[in-house]
Amino acid sequence: MVAQLVRLKLTLMANTFRRSVWQTIGFVVGALYAVSVVFGVVVGAIAGGTANAHGAGNVFVIVGAVVVLAWWLVPVFLYGVDATLDPHRFITFGIRRWNLVAGLAVVGVVSIPGIATLVTLVGAAFAWWRTPLVVVAALVGAVLAVALCVVGSRAITTVLSPLLESRRSREVMAAVTILPIMLMGPIFTWFSRQAAEAAGEAGALSGTVAELAGWLGWTPLGAPWGLAVAVHDADWLGALARLLIAVASVVLAAWAWERALARSFESPRETAGKGARGKGLGWFDRVPATPVGAVAARAATYWRRDPRYSMSFVVIPLLPVIMWFAGGGDAPEVVLIAAPMTGWMLGFGISNDIAYDHTAFALHVATGIDGRTDRWGRALPVLMAGVPVIIVLAVITTALTGRWEWFAPLVGLSLGTLGASTGVSSLVSARWLYPVPKPGESPFKQPQGATGATMVAQGVGMGLTLLVSAPALVLSGLAIGLAEPVLGWVACVVALAVGVAALLGGVRWGARVYDRRAPELLQRVLSYS
Repeated sequence: MVAQLVRLKLTLMANTFRRSVWQTIGFVVGALYAVSVVFGVVVGAIAGGTANAHGAGNVFVIVGAVVVLAWWLVPVFLYGVDATLDPHRFITFGIRRWNLVAGLAVVGVVSIPGIATLVTLVGAAFAWWRTPLVVVAALVGAVLAVALCVVGSRAITTVLSPLLESRRSREVMAAVTILPIMLMGPIFTWFSRQAAEAAGEAGALSGTVAELAGWLGWTPLGAPWGLAVAVHDADWLGALARLLIAVASVVLAAWAWERALARSFESPRETAGKGARGKGLGWFDRVPATPVGAVAARAATYWRRDPRYSMSFVVIPLLPVIMWFAGGGDAPEVVLIAAPMTGWMLGFGISNDIAYDHTAFALHVATGIDGRTDRWGRALPVLMAGVPVIIVLAVITTALTGRWEWFAPLVGLSLGTLGASTGVSSLVSARWLYPVPKPGESPFKQPQGATGATMVAQGVGMGLTLLVSAPALVLSGLAIGLAEPVLGWVACVVALAVGVAALLGGVRWGARVYDRRAPELLQRVLSYS
């Protein structure tokens, strides 16, 4: 069964490459990037282990615990697990659930992140090459760590899936999930400082870092990594305990995954709402009765009620906090990034808007809505919501720094970034589409073939936004760095002008592309069904 599922996964991946050259390019780019990262990490691990095996072991435990935590939380908060082999597709085949769990667990490694993690952990095990017995223990720990990453990730996403059906539940879960992710910033900052201090103290890690590594080594996150450290220190009882903790964690995660699958198989969730009551026309009552107004009302309704859109707003109130921690509390100026980043995030939110429409996009094509109407209708809700949010964030972050002479260039840059990002997205969404979760599905689900196409489309969008905003970025950076009020207002005006020009140009260009490719876009969207 495992071999059959692996062959099926490889066949589906090959078929994905045949469907789109952009997905092939995205896969190749992602693979090359993964190879470079893996090579750097493995070489660094071996070099560190050669210089100081015990200190490197403490580093492995801390960094390894973060890797496991990222595998568990990132799919919930950002992309979702790969749905190429959705377990619900095998219900009619009568496959035993434990066989299906085992097969899907192995298939979970057959991806760029899975292979990169496996190769990195196996390669890093040879940091103990001076002691072959420790290498064996490190290899066992690496296998357990990969299993814990994959099985734990699947278990968490499957268990939480029923809790994410209602919008309120999704918002609560997202708020709970983002807290550990927020803490990664201060953890990395603190660890970097400790490592720097340790480097100045004869190259030995500080006692605090060693204490943290020792504590994490007794948790499911760090036990697989602490196994080699215990063997290196000849702590055989500790090594056995860590081995049992790691194995028990994998078994418990697999059991939770199997139980969650059983519930979803036996009691399929209902997508239709129960007892819903009409509440009027909503935004359609509040906008002008024009084609642009109708599209804008529908887009605004999506942003308010569709979790695939609304999840983008969860992180915005927390951006100043995240930036503050990123600066370690000693560099409050870092929080200024929150306002421009919010402008980019909101504009980027419509970079794949047509794909989110799914079959509803047929209404645009059938009714003959032109590109100008479609592009402006989708852009206006972003601009109307983004402008006040960005101004409030700019006021808050400027107040935190106490440098009000930076307010003018910061506001100009943030609003200009919003305009530039929205304009670029209006163009990109008419040219490059990639698979997204369908209406009613979990926003954390990653559709088949989405990885490569997503990387290409998002890379193009981010690159164009950065290129268009470069003059405003440079001038605003000079104004903030020199703290010249006059230059700050000049930067504000220039950034706003660049943003407006990028917005008008992007919408106009995107409208032309839309008019020319509307039937092709509809065909592409329907192919994702």
